Amino acid sequence: MNFKKILGLSAFAAVMLGSCAQSGNEVKPESEDNGKNVVIETIMSRRSVRDYEQRAIPRDTMQLIAECGINAPNGMNKQDWEIKIVDDPGFIKGVTELYVKENPKAAEDPKFKNMFRNAPTVAFIAAPEGSYSGINCGLLGENMILAAWSMGIGSCCLGGPVRFLNSEVAADYLAKLNISEGYTVLYAIGFGYPAESPEAKPRDNSKIQFVD
Repeated sequence: MNFKKILGLSAFAAVMLGSCAQSGNEVKPESEDNGKNVVIETIMSRRSVRDYEQRAIPRDTMQLIAECGINAPNGMNKQDWEIKIVDDPGFIKGVTELYVKENPKAAEDPKFKNMFRNAPTVAFIAAPEGSYSGINCGLLGENMILAAWSMGIGSCCLGGPVRFLNSEVAADYLAKLNISEGYTVLYAIGFGYPAESPEAKPRDNSKIQFVD
């Protein structure tokens, strides 16, 4: 499935964001006392971040972000996904060195720190072949991205680094992820504390149409 299509379909996951830290059928109120809808504010303020502070995200925080991910809606509740989280600087540095050997121009950017848009933590999202697995994983990723943003953590979806990871050159690093047999890494998400404040890019509202 096309990478952009996967992420586009993931927008539906926003409605599930509040469920990740709840138990049973408990439902949190839609807005705070100030009348603002915090879910909508999170969605509308989110930006893709490509420059981060080089400090690790605590693992308990990443655990919560991942739990928000697996609370996404998914076809027939198959939960046909895997999340592999890497925060080991040695892993990120090692695979980046291989990447730069194959793509030397990447390191010409003075801000370049690693192949994952400089993120210190990377989540790899994998799924088996199936008609809905790509959609399910897109929904999962959107939940993770929005949960992270609500906690002051930036992110960036990554396709190119995953293509490299799936290549023969990076086979040893792919093996370290211990992806289940029959599963393929579809995309990755870089996470970190933002060191930039990107402006919003314009959206084409004409893409939204009501059909009578």
